[in-house]
Amino acid sequence: MNTQPEVLEAVIIRFVGDSGDGMQLTGTQFSGTSAMFGNDVATFPNYPAEIRAPQGSLYGVSGFQVHIGSVEISTPGDEVDLLVAMNPAGLKTNLHAVKPGHTIIVDTDSFSKKNLDKAQYATNPLEDGSLDNYRVIEVAMTSLTKEALKDIEGLDNKSITRTKNMFALGMVYWMYDRTLDHTINFFKTKFKSKPRIIEANTKVLNTGFYYAETLELIPNSYVISPAKMNAGTYRIIMGNTAIAWGFLAAAEKTGLDLFLGSYPITPASDILHELAKHKHFGVKALQAEDEIAGITSAIGASFAGDLAITTTSGPGLALKGEALGLAMMIEMPLVVVNVQRGGPSTGLPTKTEQSDLLQAMYGRNGESPVIVIAAGSPASCFDFAYEACRLTLEHMTPVVLLSDGYIANGSGPWKIRTVDEMPDIKNHILTKAYDEWHPYDRDEDTLARKWAIPGTPGLEHRVGGLEKDKVSGNVSYVPENHEYMIKIRAEKIQRVQNNIPDLDIEFAQEGDLLVIGWGGTYGSLHSAVKQMSEQGFDNVGFAHFNYLNPMPKNTRDVLERFKKVVVCELNNGQFAHILRSYFPNIEIDQFNKIQGLPFNNSELTQKFKQMIA
Repeated sequence: MNTQPEVLEAVIIRFVGDSGDGMQLTGTQFSGTSAMFGNDVATFPNYPAEIRAPQGSLYGVSGFQVHIGSVEISTPGDEVDLLVAMNPAGLKTNLHAVKPGHTIIVDTDSFSKKNLDKAQYATNPLEDGSLDNYRVIEVAMTSLTKEALKDIEGLDNKSITRTKNMFALGMVYWMYDRTLDHTINFFKTKFKSKPRIIEANTKVLNTGFYYAETLELIPNSYVISPAKMNAGTYRIIMGNTAIAWGFLAAAEKTGLDLFLGSYPITPASDILHELAKHKHFGVKALQAEDEIAGITSAIGASFAGDLAITTTSGPGLALKGEALGLAMMIEMPLVVVNVQRGGPSTGLPTKTEQSDLLQAMYGRNGESPVIVIAAGSPASCFDFAYEACRLTLEHMTPVVLLSDGYIANGSGPWKIRTVDEMPDIKNHILTKAYDEWHPYDRDEDTLARKWAIPGTPGLEHRVGGLEKDKVSGNVSYVPENHEYMIKIRAEKIQRVQNNIPDLDIEFAQEGDLLVIGWGGTYGSLHSAVKQMSEQGFDNVGFAHFNYLNPMPKNTRDVLERFKKVVVCELNNGQFAHILRSYFPNIEIDQFNKIQGLPFNNSELTQKFKQMIA
């Protein structure tokens, strides 16, 4: 065995097995340990919609891909360097992703005739030569786990076999020169009232680590040095957690109480779970009986002076549509988070998609414009949750914040900041009445109306879904008043352009092709255009939209700098449709993927090269 570790710039690892094999925990622990070491990290959890799919079935496979490096990592990667397969189904559904000549670790104990049949293998792939193009490391993980724990009393067979994922993790820790400390500390915190579980998991983790060290089939270990990152303190963070923390930061910055009215729905529920932990920060978290109750409770909290949030996914946004129109009509601050998933209807609850853009823009009756923004990465979910609060408070109108299943459940490094480092947030709260006050007095710059909190003497007024008089706030059916109010609410949204940054262009500032994306595709598109730039294609630019309604002021100027424009999105061309409607004289091409999966580099670069050939 070569005792000198091989130095790598980056590596892509995928853990796969049954949904009960602990693959999400295994991947999370490896990515967390790597982040603590200083690597740049991007992850991609992928799991079935069923709570517990039939064991050993092809559609019950749960996976977790992690990409770590000593260089900038912006995506979980395409083909994997190491596949850890805990059963035949995991191997069969993921073999296509393994680079030829690279490594597969399998638990041979799971390759029984019964499991092979479930995975629709006619013959055992470990014996029939079908894996000859890969370096296969066969390990009887289940048997070795049982042997390691035979002396620990009080553990049943189920508890013992559930720790086999730690054997696999221990092996991978040794292969990539990781410390065990982070995971052992996790055991001590997670299972502090269950000392036997701590002992069992720790022992199996160590057993896997030292087994890999002595295994002749593993020629050497690998080293991925820490990445060079901007100075500061970092932690790895998931997108949903980052959204929750962004809201906490905004509430702390403004001094407002944070109210969340929400109904659990995949993949947005973790935001509710996270915020419910922080009552000590003044958070009021209400798990409502349905989607409509979630948003209407938030509207009520906003009327009472709270920073109000509601969270959902695509089907829930449809149910919230009427109430969102009400919030727009009464001109109250409200943030609606939509973590997009595969649709329509129930669709693909655990898979990613960007197919709710048109619903966010137009999915309400009447002329009902709202601000729409989108986060681009797990870490940027924090920034855009904070930004959503800033915009809704400064402009007194609802904001829809779009995320998606990919960045919501994915993770990456996030630089920790203090509240003092965050941008200031203004609001329009009136603490007392003034002479000649009217409910629809407006700010000259933003057209935002004043936030008159109930109970403040002299600020009594009506709100509701019926049209209001432009001054008094009384119900009005006057035709000219209705048209005026429609146009003033639309103009208020357009003036948000004065309060958002211009659209940036990365790589070529003008040239043959402009690649456009929005929301959670940032990492994939940036990585693909960067790869082309490094290959000498210096005529390709990249512009990514986080502000969708309104768009940045300089959007037309950016589009006109390039001969061709292609919009890449995980839907059937919704943003391309919007751009064509705004800029009909500019030819807009589109490249779409609707498979519940993010873009990969190879398909993107192939498309871009075809367009500039």
